[in-house]
Amino acid sequence: METYGKILIIAMPLFLAFVLFEKWYGWKKGFETVRTLDMISSLSSGVTNTTKDVLGLSIAIISYEWLVNHIAIAHIQSSWLLYVIAFIALDFSGYWVHRLAHSVNFFWNNHIVHHSSEEFNLACALRQSISVFVRIYAVLLLPAALLGVPSKVIAIVAPLHLFAQFWYHTRHINRMGLLEYIIVTPSHHRVHHAINPIYLDKNFGQVFIFWDRWFGTYQEELADTPCVYGITRPVKTWNPIKINFMHMWLLIKDAWRTKDWKAKFTIWFKPLGWRPADVEAAYPVEKIKDVYHFDKYDTEAPKGMQVFLWCQLFSLLLLVSYLFGNVANIGHGNIFIYGAFIFAQVYILTEFMDRNPLAYIFEIIKNAICVGCIIYFGGWFGLEKIWPMSSYILIAYFIICAAIVTTYSIKPSSKHPLTAAH
Repeated sequence: METYGKILIIAMPLFLAFVLFEKWYGWKKGFETVRTLDMISSLSSGVTNTTKDVLGLSIAIISYEWLVNHIAIAHIQSSWLLYVIAFIALDFSGYWVHRLAHSVNFFWNNHIVHHSSEEFNLACALRQSISVFVRIYAVLLLPAALLGVPSKVIAIVAPLHLFAQFWYHTRHINRMGLLEYIIVTPSHHRVHHAINPIYLDKNFGQVFIFWDRWFGTYQEELADTPCVYGITRPVKTWNPIKINFMHMWLLIKDAWRTKDWKAKFTIWFKPLGWRPADVEAAYPVEKIKDVYHFDKYDTEAPKGMQVFLWCQLFSLLLLVSYLFGNVANIGHGNIFIYGAFIFAQVYILTEFMDRNPLAYIFEIIKNAICVGCIIYFGGWFGLEKIWPMSSYILIAYFIICAAIVTTYSIKPSSKHPLTAAH
């Protein structure tokens, strides 16, 4: 956990720099693909995902190490080839995990947040799941396990493989010639994120595109069919924590409501989007029928509020960076309390962005608890030992945030949908 946290301290500023550069570049070129609230929602999602990973909030039914110990038929000597094999094996596994998420109702819940943005940009690459608590995918690393690739090599290569999937989430890079036949490019991944009927459930590759070409899931981006992004059942919220569980909640409700006893058990393993006929008739769910004419989700955010949201985002990143860099010093029990604070911070911030009328009450309660804890314990998880003035600054920060959120929340607000025009 501690090592991964330190890696993230380096990676997070780099990702943020690229996201901000893309926003500036789009503005400069007159082709903006980054909306402020959507971007903050995406970055907040990334914070929750990385926090969950650093806290180790998941278990594996079958670990990769167990597979290596029991089924390896060879053991490749340590060399650069070992890392290449590990990388390719991870990508092969990733292709099938990705395809499974798009094919089966139950597994879509682990992936819905990544597709929930109605834009396509570098920020939405950071929309990653927090809803995976039980990992069952180690079995898909069988090729690496059979060759005896050590688990420590997989552990080193896995973050690199994940980070390698960031760059192609952009609309500012066109076709890339010969590379289109080898690696996943922005053009390929635009297709994957599109909800146009011809593009749905295509291009599952994560780094290499030849898996899709070999297994029949490849689709080229067409010049006369511009990509439209999002999901066909729009989430209509900026809150990444809600998005992570909304599909599972729908499945639970459908299984409970249907009178078809067989459907109660089979709904989980049916193709993505399948619902029992009686439930679909009685409890319809909004679905986009015309991808070229629908209202993108948006909420009112005056300039002053947007400045506050930017400040909150940078504050959130500083607070989570302290957690990632001081896992051992904060202590095993306290890191989960800190993690709960991060999740509460993201939840309330994005509820405020949704203009939830109760957001200011949540903010006041959260910040009052934080101020009370700082006064009672004499500091913020040991930060006062490094920075003696931190307690006073954090108390002022929490009080000011509560006041600002309250000020904007008691004003009347309205939602302004954006019409998708392509």
